[in-house]
Amino acid sequence: MTGFRDLHVPGDPLILANAWDAGSARMLVALGARAIGTTSAGYAFTRGLPDGGRVGRAEAIAHAKDIASHVGVPVSADLEDGYGPEPGDCGDSVNEAALAGLAGCCIEDVSPEGRAYDFAAAIARVEAAAAAARRAPHDFVFCARADGVMHGAYDMDEAIRRLRAFEEAGADVLYCPMPGGMADLERIVAAVSAPVNALVAGPWTRTTRDAFAHAGVARISLGALLARAAHRAIRDAAAPVFDRGDFTGLGGIPSEEVDALLAKGAG
Repeated sequence: MTGFRDLHVPGDPLILANAWDAGSARMLVALGARAIGTTSAGYAFTRGLPDGGRVGRAEAIAHAKDIASHVGVPVSADLEDGYGPEPGDCGDSVNEAALAGLAGCCIEDVSPEGRAYDFAAAIARVEAAAAAARRAPHDFVFCARADGVMHGAYDMDEAIRRLRAFEEAGADVLYCPMPGGMADLERIVAAVSAPVNALVAGPWTRTTRDAFAHAGVARISLGALLARAAHRAIRDAAAPVFDRGDFTGLGGIPSEEVDALLAKGAG
């Protein structure tokens, strides 16, 4: 298995496929995913919770560990804001993720309430997380997220200021979800030397992998898009059943094909 860090190549980006359970992870690996990321939103849906529905650190890491035990590719965990405001919370989250055998994780600089941690606090949190990653018993890739642009908490200039500081603090991968456009993404790549992650969501679904590659991106995350697509399929197929007793939309791929993909994705 290629090391997770080695899959991050600027200009030849890894597509990090975000899964929400072991079955979706195996399907994605069978279809070509070289690494899996968890999705806090997608997992929340499986628990009957909304996007942003909070599960604890122990449950989130156990969920990621379970996925990793079912596939033969690296698995990186979405650890939200590190499950607490203090640097020690971030360090503990990284430490527990590494001890669970995960290949990496990401932690954001915005609280569950949508408030950006102030600059000094954000840097201290990244320093603690990066230090824990360096202490891991195996190579562990820590991604620091500047989520304030996506939440409207700060602008691109502040995002770049933070990403530069996150790199200086020891982050391995840098991530600003949902910048305004390709010019902003190119600014991010030019401003730092560490690999940059981009998110496919909203208008970015119209951007090709080649375009991300041309911008110098090293990793592309799918976020909760596949989980949302699965729930769209449930809605579109089941709504006619209960609205008017119409079962014609219930066709799917054959069980034999699902079985074969699950077996192939076991690695």
